[in-house]
Amino acid sequence: MKAVDLVIIGAGINGAGIAQRAAAAGYSVVLLEKSAIASGTSSQSSKLIHGGLRYLETGQIHLVYEALKARRELLQLAPSLVHPVKFYIPVYRDSRRGALTIRAGLSLYGLLSQPDPLGRFQSITASEWAQFPGLKLAGMTHLFQYWDAQTDDKKLTEAVVNSAIALGAEVLQKAECIGIQHDAKGCTVHYHQQGQQHQLYCHMLINTAGAWVNEILSNVHPPLAFQAIEWVQGSHLLLDIPAPPGILYLESCFDERVVFVMPWNGQTLLGTTETHCDSPQPQLTQEETYYLLGIYQHYFPLAGTVASLEQKIVGSYSGMRVLPAGSSSAFSRTREVQLLSQPSHPHILSLYGGKLTTFRSTAAQVLIHIAEHLGERTAIADVDSLILR
Repeated sequence: MKAVDLVIIGAGINGAGIAQRAAAAGYSVVLLEKSAIASGTSSQSSKLIHGGLRYLETGQIHLVYEALKARRELLQLAPSLVHPVKFYIPVYRDSRRGALTIRAGLSLYGLLSQPDPLGRFQSITASEWAQFPGLKLAGMTHLFQYWDAQTDDKKLTEAVVNSAIALGAEVLQKAECIGIQHDAKGCTVHYHQQGQQHQLYCHMLINTAGAWVNEILSNVHPPLAFQAIEWVQGSHLLLDIPAPPGILYLESCFDERVVFVMPWNGQTLLGTTETHCDSPQPQLTQEETYYLLGIYQHYFPLAGTVASLEQKIVGSYSGMRVLPAGSSSAFSRTREVQLLSQPSHPHILSLYGGKLTTFRSTAAQVLIHIAEHLGERTAIADVDSLILR
């Protein structure tokens, strides 16, 4: 039976980032993916590399700081995949977040992003508000512009996986884990691929299965306890409407959330939702469609009725977030990644949650656990200088 230092289960952005960093650090790595690279949430996000301005509202300042640092790094390491983009926040007389609140938030956002020229923001004069054709101007008092970044999430994940392969990691797609036997020295991993059953032995198993994180743990013997989680679906609509000149950051007219109106391949991308689900399999609902179109129609009343906007939908997708179980709203719960291991199963580390933007810092945290568990190896590359293409 083949033995390696690490088996990583799940080739989304977190699994890809850990595989790249661990291979660069000199560990032998196998990355298992039951479907295809970035086939889950890592290709179904809002396509943003951003600090997460809204997380300041819930006091997640450290997360915002780390995300802004990650944004700065990715703009340097993936210049063909991650691009600066202008964000705009219109403020109306009836907005929940007034101009003073927005200005204070953007000031803190800029401070946390330093040193970075993208930390600046400005108030756009009323004479320039018409650059967003059809945007409701009645009642608008301010329009703020700041900076974040946009990416093709699937291509970025694939680029990280390709970097890991170049560093010696082995990637097995359509390889579904069906059993994990934990023992005193590591784990035997059983998986199906091309109709055949295979086995691997690893000294540490990293569970980055995303929405299926607990499903993987249910295959472990002896059994272990799970972290209580909730599945929260985020859906997007692609509309056959010419792309806006930047990304609009809009208050939902229905609840406390914010929604983005974004340019995407010459059309308009609208998202996202937060819908609690009973399974990890996302599927766009009619309620989500009406929610997003209702918000768009509220801010772009000349675009037509919700029914007519529904005819302009040319694409949609839904991704699944994993959040810690709790009674508070999904909006207010932490997006910080949680790394969990149990004393009874020291060779297994599971990741819960996390963000596309911060995958590199997540991988760095995991590497600390790996080094503590397996000892350090001789590094073969500096992952902080590897350009992603």
